[in-house]
Amino acid sequence: MVSTEAEMTLEQLRIFAEVAARQHITQAAAHLNMTQSAVSAAITALESRHRVTLFDRVGRSIVLNETGRLFLKEAHAVLASAKAAEAALMDLSGLMHGELSIMASQTVAGYWLAPRLAEYQRRYPGIALGVRIANTSEVADAVAEGRAEIGLIEWPNERRSVSARMVATDEMIVVVAPGHAWADGRPRSVRDFADTAWILRETGSGTRRAFESLLEGAAMSIGSLAIPLSLPGNETVIGVVETGTGATLMSRSIVAPLLRSGALVEANVPALPRPFFLLRHEERYRSKAADAFDDMVSASSGSQKA
Repeated sequence: MVSTEAEMTLEQLRIFAEVAARQHITQAAAHLNMTQSAVSAAITALESRHRVTLFDRVGRSIVLNETGRLFLKEAHAVLASAKAAEAALMDLSGLMHGELSIMASQTVAGYWLAPRLAEYQRRYPGIALGVRIANTSEVADAVAEGRAEIGLIEWPNERRSVSARMVATDEMIVVVAPGHAWADGRPRSVRDFADTAWILRETGSGTRRAFESLLEGAAMSIGSLAIPLSLPGNETVIGVVETGTGATLMSRSIVAPLLRSGALVEANVPALPRPFFLLRHEERYRSKAADAFDDMVSASSGSQKA
């Protein structure tokens, strides 16, 4: 007997994954360019057909429950396989058309990535670039799960079957507002970090990890510092530091315009070199579009492909 029930579709899985990521029907609908009712109907269809509840309805909000979390892992796997199959077909066109998914951490995306995206688009105008920005841990997760074919991060972040190759180097410096005590030019070391408040990026970001590595090198605990704010974005962190609330560690390239204008001052603390890494999955299908981006970055940086 042939079932009359509608089969689960890739579109339903795509909608479910987007709602799960945002925990919000309206925001997911806006991102997907769909109506709110269409998104709700897709979630309801999945739940009704399989007699499960994927989200808990809490007031006007929705929260992914344990069943939903288990299903999300499988949904990501199916969507990644579908994307790989599509990439294989696109490769038959020889880079004439297709899509490349790239996810980059905020610091990398903030200045390093833009000219490389422009150059890639100039060389391969038929390839649509899907670029998303997240923190380092989220980028590594996306590559591991097949949600991004290329990942770009600024601190090592190991994932199973994900290769990481250094493609550039950056420099991290301590910056403060002109009225801050550390704007006086006196030499300071990591041991002096307890003498001021710190405004930091959130846990999981490469910038936060770089800061923690400095403390580890000096056998210090982050718990010994005054950290009134941890914020999810470079611009927000910089905005607070400009008020004189505290110091922060940030990429020189990110704060260079503010140093030139005098809005921020570099404290006399030794700079921390930091590499940028390109991530690729070692086992998933590697598209020609991704290989072309990889080759372009390798040629410009002088790095060797893994």
